[in-house]
Amino acid sequence: MKRLAFFLAVMFTFTAFAPSIMAEPIKKDKEETELSPEEEARLEEMNARVDEIKAMDFSEMSKEERKEVRDELRSMKKEAKTMGGGIYLSVGAIIIILLILILVT
Repeated sequence: MKRLAFFLAVMFTFTAFAPSIMAEPIKKDKEETELSPEEEARLEEMNARVDEIKAMDFSEMSKEERKEVRDELRSMKKEAKTMGGGIYLSVGAIIIILLILILVT
């Protein structure tokens, strides 16, 4: 029972002080990635297409057409993310990974 109480106290401490620790300003020391001329051209095409889609009237479209436009936007978003590079992990994913590492060792 003491072990459970200790574990709960430690977890409460981590959750109580974690927001204040994470509240530090974000430092942008990350280098800006240079895009090749082909990638810049593709990015301009994607921006133009997104502007066209924003100007569309979706009330006159059928359900299938709206779904196609939505899928096109999602694929362009994925493509733009891959151009930027980098791996993003959420705080929850990091906590789960740490817990798994602790349990395995």
